[in-house]
Amino acid sequence: MHSPDGPSQRQLRVGEMLRRAISDILARGDHHDPDLANISITIGEVRTSPDLKNATVFVYPLGGQNAKHMVAALNKSSGEVRYALTKNVTLKHSPKLKFMIDTTFDQMDETSRLLNQENVTRDLDDDGSEI
Repeated sequence: MHSPDGPSQRQLRVGEMLRRAISDILARGDHHDPDLANISITIGEVRTSPDLKNATVFVYPLGGQNAKHMVAALNKSSGEVRYALTKNVTLKHSPKLKFMIDTTFDQMDETSRLLNQENVTRDLDDDGSEI
């Protein structure tokens, strides 16, 4: 979805604008999907295609439970979220939304677990005089 050089400044700005707008839409309950009622959703990032016509929205439910169910419900109601988005942001094209589970929280937990292993903490505490 990104060029080899990474996203452009425009993609980053639009992605952040979309992240905030979609967060507001979901927090206000501007969608009418009963599967999403009473679910607190964290939107970690929105990545846009270079032409800004597609956006991948990385989401995670509070507590991490039923993430797959939540993503399926969000993708099912993506048209409704997209419609609400057109009322909140001004873009030439309203991007097609695809929701995915945000795995960065799991990656942070795994990194923390690895750093707290006894052999790693011992190596990190070593003053390095053996080299």
